[in-house]
Amino acid sequence: MTNEKNGVILLNMGGPDTLNDVQPFLYNLFSDREIIRLGPFFMQKFLARIISRRRAPKSRAIYEQIGGGSPLKELTLRQAKALEDELAADGDWFVTLAMRYWPPHADSAIQLLLRQNIRRITALTLYPHYSRATTGSSVQDLHRHLKKHGPGTELTVISSYPTQPSYIKALVDNINQGLKNFEDEAVEIVYSAHSLPVSFIEEGDPYVDHIKETIMAIEKYTGHPGRLCYQSRSGPVEWLSPSTPEMLNSLAAEGCKNILMVPISFVSD
Repeated sequence: MTNEKNGVILLNMGGPDTLNDVQPFLYNLFSDREIIRLGPFFMQKFLARIISRRRAPKSRAIYEQIGGGSPLKELTLRQAKALEDELAADGDWFVTLAMRYWPPHADSAIQLLLRQNIRRITALTLYPHYSRATTGSSVQDLHRHLKKHGPGTELTVISSYPTQPSYIKALVDNINQGLKNFEDEAVEIVYSAHSLPVSFIEEGDPYVDHIKETIMAIEKYTGHPGRLCYQSRSGPVEWLSPSTPEMLNSLAAEGCKNILMVPISFVSD
């Protein structure tokens, strides 16, 4: 127990609040070379603008189907409040969030904490599996703004937790609950993770290894093997495969009738 106030910043991707936000959100996303490298460095923002304009109509249609915007900020705010309540028994804590590609950004999160005279900050990624494209990019952004606004501030980063027991238990509980919906029928568990360019993995990114560690930990409890696929590929590079549509087509060809789909690379899904 300490009298010093501590801060926590939850790191997440962010998403457009409204349909009008979709194109600028996509531009922010594709401008980040930690996610995808679009030609030489000086061409990144120019190509990001072109791609975001082309993809915006399709993305708007998808967001329209789920209410006209992303629920990610609201979900993350609820997680921040739940964590703050949990930490209250162990001192004075304030939990906020920093989205990488849409407000609230790291800049405002850091200034909010510093205004409360918080000088010890823990950054907790909401991506359990480390990748330079997700946690890596968010942490770099956090360091940039912390150097600008709060040099000397103590920062601790929780960058991954693929086999953290409570995380695994939450996934196992959800999977077991989902399996009950199929009663005694045969069912395939399909884990769908966000895709990455293959080049990232070839250069040593641990993302796929972390994903597989999580699935192995889950299967020790469920005893039910699953299959892994990837979604949300974009851009003219080779991405991790099989994609989710490819996996569904493959299972259909095998005569599979029942699928339990488990999104696995975000804790806000």
